[in-house]
Amino acid sequence: MTISYHLHTNKCANMAFMTTYPPRIIGRMIGRSVSTLQRWDREGILKARRTPTDRRYYTHDDYLAVIGQKPKERTVVTYTRVSSAGQKSDLASQRAAVEQFCVASGRSVAERFEDVGSGLNYRRRNFLQLMEKVEQGLVSEIVIAHKDRLVRFGFEWFEKFAQDHGCAIVIMNAQSLSPEEEMVQELLSIVHCFSSRLYGLRRYKKADIVAMVSQ
Repeated sequence: MTISYHLHTNKCANMAFMTTYPPRIIGRMIGRSVSTLQRWDREGILKARRTPTDRRYYTHDDYLAVIGQKPKERTVVTYTRVSSAGQKSDLASQRAAVEQFCVASGRSVAERFEDVGSGLNYRRRNFLQLMEKVEQGLVSEIVIAHKDRLVRFGFEWFEKFAQDHGCAIVIMNAQSLSPEEEMVQELLSIVHCFSSRLYGLRRYKKADIVAMVSQ
């Protein structure tokens, strides 16, 4: 039996890279009802997978099979970062340590990303390119020396983002590659940012009061 389908791209564009889908979601993606998916499961047309609690689910590879596409090849990549150009020797040491870790663990690295910029800056050029590849389902693992090499704060959000797109973040946890001076500088930049905003807010309130009095 041949499966015919049609896509609802306007409703499902943001679902395209979820790791797994419940029946109602994949049914919406291929334009089929849950009862049809249940029938296909019984007839062996599209077999559902089962959780330990016996709930049906489907993987993204199942979805690709239905629409006639081959799964994308996922690769292992590395990401290294330092905060300033003066730390290039640290970047070289970090890069070497990550490479050695990958070789020792039998990982074949397809691409290497690195940035010179603050971990508080989420617009780093190669960091953005890496996140785009993760979103496209092209990355199986990101190997980093320490989690603050990826981002200084909010690592858990990015880890969940990667997991939702079928990617694992492998952390060497090399504490020595995360200089204390760098952390101090970035914490000071946070204090400066909030101080500036607070000062601006006070100026705004003062100007607002003056305007009210003049009226």
